[in-house]
Amino acid sequence: MATGPEQTPASTHVAPSASTHVIVFANEKGGTGKSTTAVHVAIALAAKGARVACLDLDHRQRTVGRYLDNRAETMKRNGSVLPMPLHATLSEQSEDQFEDLWHSLCQGSDFLVVDTPGRDDPFARTAAALANTLVTPMNDSFVDFDLIGQVDPETYQVTRPSFYSELIWDARKQRARADGTTIDWVVLRNRLQHIEARNMRRVSDALAQLAKRVGFRIIPGLGERVIYREMFPAGLTMIDSKAFGSMGLAHVAARQELREMMAALQLPDVVEQVPGVAA
Repeated sequence: MATGPEQTPASTHVAPSASTHVIVFANEKGGTGKSTTAVHVAIALAAKGARVACLDLDHRQRTVGRYLDNRAETMKRNGSVLPMPLHATLSEQSEDQFEDLWHSLCQGSDFLVVDTPGRDDPFARTAAALANTLVTPMNDSFVDFDLIGQVDPETYQVTRPSFYSELIWDARKQRARADGTTIDWVVLRNRLQHIEARNMRRVSDALAQLAKRVGFRIIPGLGERVIYREMFPAGLTMIDSKAFGSMGLAHVAARQELREMMAALQLPDVVEQVPGVAA
């Protein structure tokens, strides 16, 4: 991985929020379902009555921002009321805008869900250092595992953590020294498939080894299902069961995956204000 000033966190004056739980989705590789998972977590929290805000740091793809824009259009078109977070996108890539958006979105929010680019980015590094829960989605392959650790090509034993793992390790130490907060790093296994069982076992074993060395938790995420891609144009999620009408087996299975993932994230409980609608 190249070195240089672009790999340092942005020099902002943002301090951790005492009242807002920050959930950052970060992975420097694309195609892991990161943005889809971030939206589902945000909507699931809003459906419980939490005050939720979302910040999309990827001004190029802007997947979370577009997803929630589509959701707003669906509500406008159908006259429906769905759980809806506040959201904004870091469009200017400036430290001033980052600080302004961070402070405004945290104001009055129980949760701030941050989606980061699938590449190295200084604002993503800053967000990771400010997280309470840091979620790294990954697919079940050694291509994705290489982001966080390296393995011996013959034994598949972990040889060393990767640069990214060391980066997160340093961020957690600095955060603990700064305000005593422990960043809960969660590696979320997305898009698991029931094939290549031997490879899945090897990846599982390697993750377990590395988790002991660098201190992350491993939880199941969302499966590889067409339904997740189909919901994007309307901005819908598996929380919005009434919008689907009759639900097939794929819907039911996907909703169960989401419930299990939300439970495994171990986020703070929220006091429901208006059932099923974000405040």
